[in-house]
Amino acid sequence: MRGLVNVIVLFPKQEFARNIRNLLVRSGFEVIGVCVTGSQVIQRMEGLDDGLVVCGYKYTDMMYSELREYLPKDIHMLLLASQAYLEDCVSDNVSCLPMPLKAYDLVNEVRNIVSDISNIQKKKKRRPKQRTREELELLDEVKELLMENNRITEEEAHCYIQQRSMNSGVGLIEMAKMIKESFTYQN
Repeated sequence: MRGLVNVIVLFPKQEFARNIRNLLVRSGFEVIGVCVTGSQVIQRMEGLDDGLVVCGYKYTDMMYSELREYLPKDIHMLLLASQAYLEDCVSDNVSCLPMPLKAYDLVNEVRNIVSDISNIQKKKKRRPKQRTREELELLDEVKELLMENNRITEEEAHCYIQQRSMNSGVGLIEMAKMIKESFTYQN
């Protein structure tokens, strides 16, 4: 579960950031970077859809709230700061832990956030893929061919394509292409 989520640690003091990273790594998390500026985090997170930034309140180039604006919406932040700073923290996908903090509390909070991110990843994978207009037209064309040649309903034609797809281990669109090609060779 924990290896699927990218974690970056960001603190202006390199030594503190490394200590946090070491604690997280020892607890089984995959930390892909230790940064001291917000711009470094932005670069590291480029191209990633989701992940977690464990960070402090202020860095040399920006504050956590500015960084939050630059990051994709599915990147979560865990803000570690004194209670006075945390009272101002009201932002989506930002969790807070007061400093000074206990290692146990940090690991538990990271575990909870990573679990939430992993669940969201699983839900995204389960969602049916959106088909392009061309793919939908291909499916309709193949269903028409099957309906005409085999005198079956559209539903039966769709089930036939699905069954062949599952039996051969290829995607629905790929199977539709194969069936269309087989009709082309028959004629």
